[in-house]
Parts: sequence; structure tokens; C-alpha cells
Amino acid sequence: MQKIKLFILTLILSFNPVFAQENSINDSDFPAIKDRYLGQKPPGLIPELFAPDIIRTEHREAEAAFTPDLKEFYFRRRGGKYKNNTLVVIQYKNKQWTESLVPPRAGEPFISLDNKILYLGNKYRERTNTGWSTVKSLDAPFKDIPIMRLTVSAKGTYYFDEATEIGTIRYSRLIDGTREKPLTVNIDMGNWKAHPFIAPDESYLIWDDESEGGYGDNDLYISFRQKDGTWGAAINLGAQINTEFAEAYGSITPDGKFFFFHRGFGGNRGDIFWVDAKIIETLRPK
Repeated sequence: MQKIKLFILTLILSFNPVFAQENSINDSDFPAIKDRYLGQKPPGLIPELFAPDIIRTEHREAEAAFTPDLKEFYFRRRGGKYKNNTLVVIQYKNKQWTESLVPPRAGEPFISLDNKILYLGNKYRERTNTGWSTVKSLDAPFKDIPIMRLTVSAKGTYYFDEATEIGTIRYSRLIDGTREKPLTVNIDMGNWKAHPFIAPDESYLIWDDESEGGYGDNDLYISFRQKDGTWGAAINLGAQINTEFAEAYGSITPDGKFFFFHRGFGGNRGDIFWVDAKIIETLRPK
């Protein structure tokens, strides 16, 4: 019986990398469950401020991104002595969370699923034994595109925006090791579409937009991929997420448990919120 239990556990670990990662017995510095997410009590289906006693200031905090191992939390801060957008990281080291700055590039952060690349728009940094490498540019044509946010699926597909007057969201697949020419995402979007987040399995796409029938300023939207591979209609994330203020920079944590987003109150004022990711499933068409 003991051998059977061990065999079943081995199967679970081999087919569920997240489970294996979160239950590693060899990583003595991995945060305990109660200490993950900066030690915050998890929210329910009503959004809450994320770590207000740790990261919240009178300035603007936005663009949240956890590393897959949940040991590093990145975001940008602006206002006061932070004249320009400044990339901040809070790291779990020696059984505690410690904040520091990540100079010099402060693009909108996204960490690859293998935890090896920190994407910053059309720039990136590679993880080394001593930290992040110097800032590098993506290859053409991406290096010449004014990308604000670039996210990457498990297949290596880029989904990114462009800082133009009306904004646009495009994608580029990795086919046999070669990246294809960027294509426009075929979803009926509003007047300003930006800051996309692609699900790891590419089953849904989240972005912020200015569209008729919204709740105020920027709203967050989602589209689910259909069985035939096309994208479904844009769905407003609803009154629990969107308000009269500007909601933007939506993303799901690497373990799939929580949805993070920014709510801006004008000028250099804004905060990071989080909510149970189950709220996404409540929007999926039946």
C-alpha cells in the first residue's frame, strides 16, 4: 500500500509542476504558505488593497508581477522623490521580505514562466548567478516598436501593446524557433487598448481599454479563446473590478490563484489591488 501511495504522489508531482514547485522540500528559503504574497491574508471575490502597510505610499504603485517561485514581487512607483517610474522589488530572503530598487530600466515588468527573463517592454534582462544582467533590446522588429507591456505564454508567444494615439494589441508566435511577423489580435476593442496579459495556456487575454458602456475611465476587459481558436467578444470585468477611476495592468499570479490590477485616482496617485482569480471563471461563457 505504501508503494502505491508513493507511486501516485510521484505521478502528481510529475504532471503538476506548480504543485511540485510549491511543495519542494529542498528549498529551505521558500516562503511558508502563510508568508507568501508578502504575508497578506488572501482576498475573496471582493478586491482589496494589496499589502497596504508594506508597499502603499502617497504616490502611484502599479504593474505588479510575481516571479514563478513567488519569492520576488515587482512593481513600479512614481511620485514625490520618484520623479520618473521606478522599478521596485520586494524579495523573500532570510525568512523576511525586503524592498529595494532595480535600476536603471523601469519598463513594465513581466517575468518569464521559467523565471529566467525579466521583460520590460521592448527591453529585457536575463537572470544570472549574481542577479539580473544589463538591459538588452529585443530583436527587430520589436526593438523599434514603442511597447509598454509585453507578456509571454507558455508556448513563447508574445502579446504586446504599442504606445500610439489609439493603442493596439498584437502577438507574435514562436514557430520552429523563429518568431513570426507581429499580427493584430482579432478582437473588437475600444478606443484605447493597452497592457495585455496573456494566460499561460493562451485561453484568455486581459487588457485595459476605453470603451462605450464602461464604468468610467479605463476599464479592464477579458476575451476567452473559443473552441475553433478564435477570440470571443470582449467582456467587461464588471463593477467589482471596474469603477469611475482608471483600472489597468491586470495579471494573474503564476500559481493561478489571484488577479492583480491597478486603480488610478489621477496624477501620481494609485494603488495595487488583488482578488481571488475565481472571479475570472465567473465571466467565462457557459
